[in-house]
Amino acid sequence: MTAALSAGRRDMDWVGVCVIACVTALGGGSVRDVLLGHYPLTWVRHPEYLWITATAALVTALIAPVMRRLHSLFLLLDALGLVVFTVIGCRIAQEMQLPTTIVLVSGMITGCAGGVLRDVLCNDIPLLFRKELYASVSGLTGAVFLAAQTFDMHLNSAMLIAMVFGLAMRILALRYNWQMPKFVYRDEWR
Repeated sequence: MTAALSAGRRDMDWVGVCVIACVTALGGGSVRDVLLGHYPLTWVRHPEYLWITATAALVTALIAPVMRRLHSLFLLLDALGLVVFTVIGCRIAQEMQLPTTIVLVSGMITGCAGGVLRDVLCNDIPLLFRKELYASVSGLTGAVFLAAQTFDMHLNSAMLIAMVFGLAMRILALRYNWQMPKFVYRDEWR
């Protein structure tokens, strides 16, 4: 959905909308898989993901005129996607028996890299590098997921707790405009 709207703001045609949507939805997992050597890529193993993503993008383009009224739902779905993809990324790295740091980074890449690719392709400064709590929410979600497992919590319970925590953090950050500190430097340096 975010990709379709970003493509629409850039006056892209329907193909552009679908490409940007697929890069956004599947890009984080693809980057993760390439970096970890996890093959075949998820969308290659499950090509139906391409069709689902393209269909969702086209539906979003069709209902774009009413998106303003669905803004809260849109933000909720985006936050849900962030935390779900983060936990999926953590699980894949765990299944590969990688170190804890790599598991956390894998979750963050899965949750966030697609949005970075979308913003770069749409010629925007990535949301991830601006003020919003996005990557930090992803990192905290992964950390809660791993912490719950250290207490011998059942995998499904650990996943649920991490996702509820991450979703709550993202919603609170949006509601109360919580932001990361910005680095501002204007002087010339030579």
